[in-house]
Amino acid sequence: MGALFVGVDGGGTSTRCVVVTGSGEIAGRGRAGGANAISVPDPVANLRAALLGALEGLDPARVAGGVFGLAGSARAAEPAERAWREAGLAGRPAVVADVLVAFTGATDQPDGAVLVAGTGAIGARVRDRRIVRRADGLGWLLGDEGSGVWLGRRAAAAALHALDGRGAPTVLVARVAEAVLGTGAAGEDDGPALTRALVAAVYARVAESGPAWLGTLAPVVDAAAREGDEVARGIVAEAARRLCRTARVVTGEGARERGAQAEGGPDQIGAGPLVLAGSLLTEPTEIAHLVRAELGRRAVLMRAGDNAAGAAALAVRAALPGDPRADEAHRVLIEQGGPWG
Repeated sequence: MGALFVGVDGGGTSTRCVVVTGSGEIAGRGRAGGANAISVPDPVANLRAALLGALEGLDPARVAGGVFGLAGSARAAEPAERAWREAGLAGRPAVVADVLVAFTGATDQPDGAVLVAGTGAIGARVRDRRIVRRADGLGWLLGDEGSGVWLGRRAAAAALHALDGRGAPTVLVARVAEAVLGTGAAGEDDGPALTRALVAAVYARVAESGPAWLGTLAPVVDAAAREGDEVARGIVAEAARRLCRTARVVTGEGARERGAQAEGGPDQIGAGPLVLAGSLLTEPTEIAHLVRAELGRRAVLMRAGDNAAGAAALAVRAALPGDPRADEAHRVLIEQGGPWG
């Protein structure tokens, strides 16, 4: 029996794992809750669950290596190694930035850039399948501009501002109340009682589930924007603007605008595709429409595929450095890396 390789993509709301052969065929898949150490209470448990799910029916002794794509890869090494051991695997996995596996899950090209907008948000420049420049990815409190959490936080704030008179009227009052408190929660009361209920419920949900919970309100904003609500449209437009700014930084356009030189010299600026990743940019959202319209004029855009498969491709490449078989396995993984369902 041949060697197996593991690829893990640990996001803010879900963790996906694939086990693959050396030729790139997917032998197993597993899925669990989020694995972002900043916003998820127990990332180790979710990493372990995804690993065990993907390994079901397979011999762990055949696993020759693995790559985990995780946010905050430096501090994520310990939970990744712990989950690896608890899943009964020998050795230790490599841990890389989640943004890198988003890139390698979409293209086998070594250079380019990637913009991610899901629970969090980050942009990165990739050279020789290594991250050489980043923008944002600073977490829900200090950054992640245009992310699901960013949108959810602003949706809740806009609803509260409308309730106390600091903001314009918006359907987000009723929509956020329904999402947080249940159907009909707004009722006839759009004053102090509803404000107190919303504030208490939002803080309780974040305390219970972590800041990533705020991202569940992102679809509420997107739907309201599509229906023409001006407040929601303003939030979505601002999110798109901030994401495009992040992309311009990592593609080198921001450096050109400032008259500066990007890392690696002028011949490296803008080389390769720009991969759009994360549910806000890969699903038919209003934000995706705005971002694609803006960035598509300046770059070759590619839609992200299966990030876990991208991690597995890196694991195969690490085992077969410079081997054409690794290139072929990478292409096979990209072709197989469709939606998870």
